[in-house]
Amino acid sequence: MVVAVKMVGPVRPQIVLFGSSIVQLSYNNEGWGAILANLYARKADIIMRGYSGWNSRRALQVLDKIFPKDAVVQPSLVIVYFGGNDSIHPHPSGLGPHVPLEEYTENMRKIATHLKSLSKKTRVIFLTSPPINEAQISETLSNVLGKIRRTNESCRIYSEACLELCREMNVKAIDLWSALQQRDDWLDVCFTDGIHLSSEGSKIVVKEILKVLKEADWEPSLHWKSMPTEFEEDSPYDPIAVDGKTTVNVSNWSFQGNFQTD
Repeated sequence: MVVAVKMVGPVRPQIVLFGSSIVQLSYNNEGWGAILANLYARKADIIMRGYSGWNSRRALQVLDKIFPKDAVVQPSLVIVYFGGNDSIHPHPSGLGPHVPLEEYTENMRKIATHLKSLSKKTRVIFLTSPPINEAQISETLSNVLGKIRRTNESCRIYSEACLELCREMNVKAIDLWSALQQRDDWLDVCFTDGIHLSSEGSKIVVKEILKVLKEADWEPSLHWKSMPTEFEEDSPYDPIAVDGKTTVNVSNWSFQGNFQTD
């Protein structure tokens, strides 16, 4: 017996954020997930599937559960981030999140292949590993994690491997390792603990995502300004304008503060 599941309506396009703690924490500290949710508030549903501590190996193990091929509604866009945890140097015990570079590349290939097969409309963007502030990590996390086994150089290597795979598979990719370091003060302003992103770091991520979405030749466009706004028609119940005679349609206001949107 098949039971029909009725979702909250109207049904909107789904944009899924899938990854490790860079995704799970993306609603904290004015994070990039929160910024996207604000911009797309009446255009698409931003769905978080973030799992702190995960690597590409663990993600691949449950990929079918998170993105079942028989789902009634498939996502319009999946933004994927794995790599930072994979790049951590191996521990002598054999435990921990390290995944050898070749396996990481193949895991990401399988993730991309699965996501692209969900539907003809499903688009994919991979985020590479961002850089890290090694000194800040030592100050903030060494009392919990002991000797820090993550380096900025290993993040670069895994970032480049992700970019190369995306070129090969024709998958959109964002080089976060380079993008964050374009700021002269990136070491001081981009992180909360040396790994996870501050509001300033998140703004860079969002600008890079919006740039890709604006330039992509996807039909329909998934850039927030190109997407229809839900219930955008004028209404006599809209706020009254300063002239006291007309109303102001605020359906497209993002209320995003000082974030410069594209």
